[in-house]
Amino acid sequence: MTENDQKAVVLLSGGLDSATSAAIARAQGYSWHGLTISYGQRHAIEARAAARVAAALGAASHVVQHLDLRAFGGSALTDNIAVPKSATVAEMPQGIPVTYVPARNTIFLSLALAYAETIGANDVFIGVSAVDYSGYPDCRPDFIRAFEQVARLGTRVGIEGAAVTIRAPLINMSKADTIREAVQLGVDLSLTHSCYDPTEDGLACSFCDSCLLRKKGFEEAGVTDPTRYAAIM
Repeated sequence: MTENDQKAVVLLSGGLDSATSAAIARAQGYSWHGLTISYGQRHAIEARAAARVAAALGAASHVVQHLDLRAFGGSALTDNIAVPKSATVAEMPQGIPVTYVPARNTIFLSLALAYAETIGANDVFIGVSAVDYSGYPDCRPDFIRAFEQVARLGTRVGIEGAAVTIRAPLINMSKADTIREAVQLGVDLSLTHSCYDPTEDGLACSFCDSCLLRKKGFEEAGVTDPTRYAAIM
């Protein structure tokens, strides 16, 4: 990895993907600034995980932006809709699931872009993957490329020739690959949270899409899963 003394904004959810992206930004020499969006999600516990990750990985700053998407609803994460549960990854529903939050990554990247332009950062990191994921349309490479064009066309820095680059270092990585990368970079994955439907005391449910993909990733990576699950099949 190359050394770099520039600033970067890292979208930091508190999950293992965003934590790994932050570690990659750090390893590449960026002075990285974490941005966590608390959007009214039912798994708000992940914002606390993001704070732990920011501290552990040496964020230059960590901003928590409150934005209540429950006003719109339309997702099992922001509305009174049950989070789907499955016994295995193979049984997960096909297509775009009800846990998709309408335009979430478009909103998040827009906020990260504004933050980056404000602090003079030319790079925004987002921990999306198009390999082991729940079928969300805003996790695909063509979406990332399209938003990067938006960043060039719709900002002062873009018009003046110093465009912001959207970096998605995990886009072609499986969950197992991401976990191996995190371990190599010294990320304490016990600090992270992935579950969409945790218990009141913060235990992961075991059966939502995010839990299933997380468990599969640790198993395939050959790494001990530090997650505290409410039940294990």
